[in-house]
Parts: sequence; structure tokens; C-alpha cells
Amino acid sequence: MVQVITQKSAPSTPDKPIKAITKKRTSISTKKTAQPAKQEPMRAVAKEPTQTVAKEPKRTIVKEPAQAVAKEPKRTIAKGLGPTFTIDPVRPMGQQSVSQTTQPYSRFSFKTPGGKKESIPIITQYYPNQIVYPYGKIDRHIDGRLMEAATIAQERAHAHSRSRCWHYVKDALLASGVIDSRPKTELARDAASELVGNYGFKRLPVSDPFSAPIGSVLVYGTSRSVGHVELRTRDGFVSDFRSKTPSRRPLLGVYAKL
Repeated sequence: MVQVITQKSAPSTPDKPIKAITKKRTSISTKKTAQPAKQEPMRAVAKEPTQTVAKEPKRTIVKEPAQAVAKEPKRTIAKGLGPTFTIDPVRPMGQQSVSQTTQPYSRFSFKTPGGKKESIPIITQYYPNQIVYPYGKIDRHIDGRLMEAATIAQERAHAHSRSRCWHYVKDALLASGVIDSRPKTELARDAASELVGNYGFKRLPVSDPFSAPIGSVLVYGTSRSVGHVELRTRDGFVSDFRSKTPSRRPLLGVYAKL
């Protein structure tokens, strides 16, 4: 009795429920839960936002401004200026010519005796040919002591003016013996009237200072100025200073003792 019951119950009862329960539950639970949960949310969330967000802003922001800003100015500038006037970019030549006419070189500013401000250009290049002034000529009709007076004045003169022209000419005329006393006038413009009235000088028919004979006395000035007096030398003019050129003041006359 004991052996029969154990053999029939052991193979019949445990085999059937184990096989049926394990196969059905594993296949249904694993397949149904794995497929819908993993596949459906991943496709919906990943694909839809990436296509809308990533592609649309890139096309609108990057491509449209680049085409509008870069292409339009280049075409308008190149086509607008090119066919109409091609020499426009080369106009610095015109600007150089304008600057040369206005300020081609440095200038020296000064005030005239009347108080007016003026300026003159500063010359940086010399004239290629040397400027030669005419030499003084000897006139045998005038007193020879006047040429001696010019030599004395040239020996005593300075390189620059000391505003004592008539004083130095008086000393030279007195030292040469062409006059026997010292003139008393103070202003250089009055030298002509005193030399003619008191010392026998004559006015020569000369209007160009370079044409004055050696030893003659040249008087310059106006009624409102102090004036200037100088003697003609062989290679220039002399008073209290030596000069290659005559005074720029108005020439009153050229005087000599015959």
C-alpha cells in the first residue's frame, strides 16, 4: 500500500502544474510588457522634437542673413561704381595736387610795420645758377675822396645793422676829407638836404641803386620814417653794415661831390 500511492501521486501531480504555469506566465508577461513600453515612447519623444527644433532655427537664422548681407552690398557697390566712373578709387592724385597748392612747404609768419600778419614760403632748394649782382663803376667826374670814404666805411662796418647808418657814413666822409666838418642832422632822411646845402653835393640823375657810381651817397626814406643812408662800393653797399643788395626803402636820391 505504501509503494503504490507514492509512485502514482509523484509523477501525476507535480508534472502538470509546473509545466503549465511556468510557460504561460513567462511568455505573456515578458513579451507584452517589453514591446509597448520601450518602443512607443522612444519613437514619439526622440524624433518629433529633434526635427522641429534643430532644423527650423538653423535654416532661418544662419542661411537667410548670410545671403542678404553678404551678397547685396557687394553687388551694389561693384556694379554701381564700376560702370559709371572707374577712376573714382584713383582720386588721391587730385588730393595731392590740392594739398600742394595750399601748403606745399613750410611758411614763415611775421608782422609788417603796419601790424598786418603775413607769411612767406621757406625756400629749401637754391637756384641752380648763382645770382650775380652788377659791380659798381667808377665815375671820373666825382671827387675821388668819395671812393676812399667807401673803403673806410667798408673796413669799419659790421655784418649786421646797428641802426647807426648815418653816424657811420658821417665818420667815413669826415675821415676821407671830402667834408671838413661833421654834419649835425640826426635822421638819415635829412642827410640829402644837409649834404647839398652845406657841403656842395649834387644829386645825380640815377634812379637804380646798382647804377650808382662807387663812393656816391644813397639816401632812402619817407616823410614818416627815419630813413637810411649808405655808400656804394664795388661789390655792394655799406653803412654801419655791409650788404650785397641796396635797401628796400624808397630811394630819395643819389648824391656825390663833383
